[in-house]
Amino acid sequence: MLDFPRWKITTILTGIAIMIALSVPSFFPKSARDHWPSWVPKPAINLGLDLAGGSFLLFEANTDDVRQAKLTQMQEQVRTEMRRDPKIDIGDISVQGGKVSFMLRDPSKVDAAREKLLAITGTGVGTTGQRQWDVAVVNSSQFVLTPTEAGITEAIDTAMSDAREIIETRINALGTVEPTVIREGTNRIVVQVPGLQDPTALKALVGKTAKLEFRLVDTTADQNAVQRGEAPAGSVIMPHQGGGNVAVQRQVMITGDMLVDAKQTYDQQTGAPGVTLELNGAGTKRFAKVTQENSGKPFAIIIDGVVISAPNINEPILGGSAVINGGFTVDSANQLAIALRSGKLPVDLKVVQESTVSPELGADSIRAGITASIIAIVAVIAFMILTYGRFGIYATLAVTINVLIILAVMGLINATLTLPGIAGFVLTIGTAVDANVLINERIREERRRGRSVMQAVELGYKEASRTIFEANVTHAIAGLIMVILGSGPVRGFAIVLLIGIATSVFTAVVFTRMLVTIWLRRNRPTEINI
Repeated sequence: MLDFPRWKITTILTGIAIMIALSVPSFFPKSARDHWPSWVPKPAINLGLDLAGGSFLLFEANTDDVRQAKLTQMQEQVRTEMRRDPKIDIGDISVQGGKVSFMLRDPSKVDAAREKLLAITGTGVGTTGQRQWDVAVVNSSQFVLTPTEAGITEAIDTAMSDAREIIETRINALGTVEPTVIREGTNRIVVQVPGLQDPTALKALVGKTAKLEFRLVDTTADQNAVQRGEAPAGSVIMPHQGGGNVAVQRQVMITGDMLVDAKQTYDQQTGAPGVTLELNGAGTKRFAKVTQENSGKPFAIIIDGVVISAPNINEPILGGSAVINGGFTVDSANQLAIALRSGKLPVDLKVVQESTVSPELGADSIRAGITASIIAIVAVIAFMILTYGRFGIYATLAVTINVLIILAVMGLINATLTLPGIAGFVLTIGTAVDANVLINERIREERRRGRSVMQAVELGYKEASRTIFEANVTHAIAGLIMVILGSGPVRGFAIVLLIGIATSVFTAVVFTRMLVTIWLRRNRPTEINI
């Protein structure tokens, strides 16, 4: 017991001092921390929606879009693959009834066509080995490609994961503090933004698919027919943002995938807000070629199927940049730039539930949580000191340091404190002294057996530690399961609980043992009051 090395004492005290220093920022509001010097570490706990107030949005995806996109993508892949050498002539490729089908002009090429199709449809789903597509031959010359349920499920899962990341990127670009964006079920995404009281702009930004396309305007189309919604061959009708319809060619010149950056800017002549686009290398070459070949013709800038503007190509555009002007405000132009910059959503999302939490309600919860924590701490301190004397004081110091270390760790991992998290915090305080109770009672028992003070303390810590670790491992397993399977409040509670378990074991066993060792080494008592 008395061989606690000096280097270990120094390491423990230094580590505790660092953690206490890292817990300090959590006691100050963000407005105060922003004025601190840049070199000062400022890890702090973020308050959840139920404490800071803010907006809650539940988005639901239309998974039919994923199915249709998968069919359309396969349609293009089949067309491209059949044109490769050795080329195989096929008829029109149709997408109907959730299937892709086409006819071979030469039935003798069935085996060769099958080999080509297996190359683009043979990818397995994960590690299951299940195919993403079923390929069938009908009437010796017609191929029918049907997506499997496993393939559709994987496509939906990928699309929802991508959508979650894009939504988080868009919200972070607004400058909001610590949004929570998590998936719920197979086709829903939960968005929580603390401190945001008006979710209108957020809904518009998150729900915007932001599919960007540049297409040439069909100037040969009959405008009367276009306004009636009748498209000439090779063109499609799209609505114009300012009213009416526009006939545009089916071929897409530029897509959002070719974007490098999008920024809100101002027109140099009129001062009107707009959005400047920067294209990548492939987009720059494509844009330069198209504008050279179509000088003097109008092209349409289309976002989510709506023509925003249709300016004329006055001269070749070689620099890889373009400007979108369409009666924007500064806010709407900035939101469009953010949406384009983050990439288009792979699925359409609609709001199925929304709510706003008042910051006053959160303030009441914080006051109630702080009151509960103070009561718990005072009650625990009083019990421990009255019951175990000096050893109770050591346990009290351990509880206090335990609280500060929890705050520091939560700040370092950028954790969000919710109302259930406060409950976990209070529970951690109440159970933090369990280990000390076990240790102290074991020391009492060893003293009753006639052991010396040194032997009793040594055996008390040694024998109780085994029980302490086993008990906390079971608690940690339960908390870990809640973190993995839970979401929202349940996960917040579990995170605080897990941190509390780890820190309480350290403070209750290691820290108090160090204090007891220092006291025994200095005083060499023959009797202890415990």
